[in-house]
Amino acid sequence: MALDSRPAPGVVFFERREIDQLLRLYGRMVAAGEWRDYGMAGLADHAVFSVFRHAAESPLYRIEKHPALARKQGEWAVIGQGGLTLKRGHDLGQVLRMFDKGRFKVVD
Repeated sequence: MALDSRPAPGVVFFERREIDQLLRLYGRMVAAGEWRDYGMAGLADHAVFSVFRHAAESPLYRIEKHPALARKQGEWAVIGQGGLTLKRGHDLGQVLRMFDKGRFKVVD
């Protein structure tokens, strides 16, 4: 019996190149000591990549893909810990630039 790695029909998930971008950012942030864990979820209307400082707490950031918003405000969003949308856009690379060194700093 072969396992199918594709998401179930009706579930939104990330494409391979999107996962590559997300994991590249995650690796940089882990190396910087900012992030420690991540989780991915595919839901009916959006996909979520969550990053954590500690595995047992709520996510620091959620990077969400909402295909229904692609023609409007952009399908990509970075959501902060309090639920506030920090960045939104049409291009994942452009949205992830908010984490570039010098533009962003985590404060305890």
